[in-house]
Amino acid sequence: MDQQCDLGLIGLAVMGENLVLNIESRGFRVAVNNRTTSVVDEFIQGRAAGKNIAGFHTLEELVASLASPRKVMLMIKAGPAVDSVIEHLLPLLSPGDLIIDGGNTHFADTERRTKYVESKGLLYVGTGVSGGEEGALKGPSMMPGGSPDAWPLVRPIFQAIAAKVGPNGDIPCCEWVGPRGAGHYVKMVHNGIEYGDMQLICEAYWLLKNLPGLSNAELYDVFAEWNRGELDSYLIEITRDIFSVADPEGEGELVDAVLDVAGAKGTGKWMSQLALDLGVPSTLVTEAVYARALSAFKEARQRASQALQGPAPTFTGDRQKFIDAVRQALYASKICSYAQGFVQLQAAAEEHDWPLDYGSVALLWRGGCIIRAAFLDRIKDAFDKNAKLENLLLDDYFSQAVAEAQTAWREVIVAGVQAGIPLPAFTSALTYYDGYRSARLPANLLQAQRDYFGAHTYCRVDQEGTFHTDWLHHRRPPVD
Repeated sequence: MDQQCDLGLIGLAVMGENLVLNIESRGFRVAVNNRTTSVVDEFIQGRAAGKNIAGFHTLEELVASLASPRKVMLMIKAGPAVDSVIEHLLPLLSPGDLIIDGGNTHFADTERRTKYVESKGLLYVGTGVSGGEEGALKGPSMMPGGSPDAWPLVRPIFQAIAAKVGPNGDIPCCEWVGPRGAGHYVKMVHNGIEYGDMQLICEAYWLLKNLPGLSNAELYDVFAEWNRGELDSYLIEITRDIFSVADPEGEGELVDAVLDVAGAKGTGKWMSQLALDLGVPSTLVTEAVYARALSAFKEARQRASQALQGPAPTFTGDRQKFIDAVRQALYASKICSYAQGFVQLQAAAEEHDWPLDYGSVALLWRGGCIIRAAFLDRIKDAFDKNAKLENLLLDDYFSQAVAEAQTAWREVIVAGVQAGIPLPAFTSALTYYDGYRSARLPANLLQAQRDYFGAHTYCRVDQEGTFHTDWLHHRRPPVD
C-alpha cells in the first residue's frame, strides 16, 4: 500500500477486526497493529487479504503510515492498558493529531484523558460503540465525545460506518454527543438500559412459562407477534429466535439446557453506582444488576429451594388475556426504565456541564445497537416537542400508554407475586411510577425520625425555614 492511511487501529480482537473491515469497505485505508504481532500477520493474510489494510508490528510504523492529521483508534481492554498505549503514542504524534478510545471505558477516565491529551496539544475522543460483533462489521451505533475540534476529523469515517435509519435509510446512528466523557457516559446508560430491557423480557418469559405454561414453540409465536407491535426491537427479535433453536447436544430446545447463571461486564453496575452519586432513582437497572448477582448464587439457591417454602404456581384464567396483559406490563415497565435512564442523563449533563441533545441520543440508539427499537422514535419525538421535558412519563404519548396498560400491569404483578414468581424489574418499575405520581410520600415520617435521633432538622408544609424539635421532650409518655 503506497498511499498513506486514513486511520490507524490498535487492537485486533473480534470487535477491532470487524470495525477495520467496516471502515475499509466504506472506501478508507486502514493501518492496524496488535500487541501480539502474530495476530496482525494472521489478519492481513486472512480476512484482510486483498483489501486496503496495512499491518504493522510497531506503533512507530503505524503512526508513520498515517496521513496528517493522524487519527489512531484504540480497541483494547478498558483500564490501565489504555493509559499505557496513550503514553507510547504521545511522543510519536504531533499537535492536532487525534487519539480515539472505542472501548467500554468509564466516563471519568475519558474526562481525565481528554484533559491530559489536550494539555499535550493533541485531540481526544472517547466513543461508545454498540452493536456487538455484527454491529461493528455491518454498522454500529456510535456515541463520540471528547475534544470538540476532533469531531470534523472523525465525522466522515464514523458516520460512514455507522448504522443508518430514517425513511430513506440515510440518517447515521452517530452524532457528536458532547465534551470530554459525555460519549462514554451515554454508552454506559445505553448498557444500563440494556440490562433493564433484558431483565424485563426474562420476567415476561418466566411468567408465561410458569403460569399459563407456554411451550417454547408458543413463546416463539408470542414474541414474534410482539415484535410486530410497539415492542418491536432487536432484543424481542432475538428472544423469539432463541425459542426456536434445538439443543445440538440433546432433545428439546437449547434455551432449556442453558444454566441459569447470568454474566455481567460491569457497565450496568456503573450506571447504578453513578445514579446513587447523583441522587437519581435508576431503580430498574439496579434491580437488573442485582438479579444477575442473585443468579450467580446457583448452589445457594438450590439449597434454599429445598428449605424455603412458597406458593406453587397455578393458573386458571384466560391464557390469551394473560399473554396480552404481560405484553402491556412489559411495555409500561420499559417506558419507566427509559424514563429513568434519561433522567439520569439529564442529571449527569447538569453535573458535568454537558450540552446533551436527548432527542439526538434517542436517535443514536435507533439502529445498530443492542437496545435498538422502534420505540426510540417516540422518545425522539417527545424531546423534539419539548427539549426540556422533565420526564418521559410526562409526555402525552407515554403517559397515555402507561395509563392504558396500568390495570393489566398491576394484575400481572399481583398474579406473579401470588404465585411466588420473582419480578424485581416489573415491580421496581411500577413502584417508581407510583412514587413519581405521588404528590406526597411517607418521607415526612422518615425525616421526623432523622430529626428525632440525629437532629437533622426538617422543613414544614406550612412555613418557610428549617426546624428542629426535641421529639423526646414533646412525646406522649408510654403507657406501662
